[in-house]
Amino acid sequence: MNLLFKNIKQLLQVRDQETRLVSGSEMKDLPVIENAWLLVKDGKIADFGKMENLPAFEDTTEVDASGKFLMPGWVDSHTHLVYAGNREQEFIDRINGLTYEEIANKGGGILNSAKKLQETSEEELYRQTAQRLEEVINMGTTAIEIKSGYGLTTEAELKMLRVIKKLKENYDLPIKATFLGAHAIPKEFKDNKEAYLNLLTEEMMPKIAEEKLAEYVDIFCEKGYFTVEDTHRILSAGKEHGLIPKIHVNQFNSIGGIQAGVEHEALSVDHLEVMTPEDIESLKGSKTMPVALPSCSLFLSIPYTPARELIDAGLPLALATDYNPGSTPSGNMNLVVSLACIKMKMNPEEAINAATINAAYAMGISDTHGSITKGKAANLILTSEIPSYGFLPYSFGANHIDKVFINGKEVS
Repeated sequence: MNLLFKNIKQLLQVRDQETRLVSGSEMKDLPVIENAWLLVKDGKIADFGKMENLPAFEDTTEVDASGKFLMPGWVDSHTHLVYAGNREQEFIDRINGLTYEEIANKGGGILNSAKKLQETSEEELYRQTAQRLEEVINMGTTAIEIKSGYGLTTEAELKMLRVIKKLKENYDLPIKATFLGAHAIPKEFKDNKEAYLNLLTEEMMPKIAEEKLAEYVDIFCEKGYFTVEDTHRILSAGKEHGLIPKIHVNQFNSIGGIQAGVEHEALSVDHLEVMTPEDIESLKGSKTMPVALPSCSLFLSIPYTPARELIDAGLPLALATDYNPGSTPSGNMNLVVSLACIKMKMNPEEAINAATINAAYAMGISDTHGSITKGKAANLILTSEIPSYGFLPYSFGANHIDKVFINGKEVS
């Protein structure tokens, strides 16, 4: 059975197969077809066009999209969806004046999440994570990357990655796994970081490679966490085990991590709240996608990624949620798109491009997702009746998604 969308007010993000990302001034262009139709066959986008040229199709289920917009589903290329419990007490601590660093220094932060996760069974961890995954799918996310990094022991890191593997088996959307053992230094290695780096590279990575539990390797390159030298070591070791590099970098300080990422041809460099002219210059001509996480900036009251500087320098930019229990307890990509417009001065076209086609590149799936392109997966958002696509970021806090489709099947 095929699926035919008819009378679409606007079909958004219509691209040819050659377009894998958009950069600089190209981000202001969002190709659309007015009064359109789209045909889904075998879970893929088979054809589309203007209603006046609609052919006759047999054996189709029709969806009347009058007054509605049809677009690619959101792609969330940076999350920490696998975690146990929550950290609302730290939220209250911050309201009462403690900084993120002060909370971490008194046993909160990543180490707090690691302790909870280590004490939680794999079955319970899966249950909690599956619930979050279904929550974000219903908000329009139709492809997602998930990191480890709240385990910080071999057993717990493998447990997290096995949960992600089980999610891949049970849900139809693209899910990519990232090994982020270098998220923080465990208490027992506080005075011997070298030993922990050895554990990551000599014990954890070989087991992850053997069980094929991850596609990517990541590291938190930041003062008080891991140095640029550590970053070179972890990314090099990851590549030896078939893991593609990504980096958490420039969240609080610029210490040379972006340059390290470019040198290792990292797929993405994520956070980028603090950027120098040298950082921006080093990204030019690279294959590395800058990724902004504006809901993290909102929650922590830290600067936002300087999107205008990056885009005006001719660079691409992607958006993601950073969904995690400590600094971004939200996986709402609709809010991320709104924040990009409100706080980062991106226009709606740039924000939608950043959350679809560029985000797909940052997740390594731009050949199959992120745009309305013949042959790509029919992972789609059908909006409610709204006046324009600019209304999506404008009307922040409201839900304007009518239906979500993954591989052409409506999500219930």
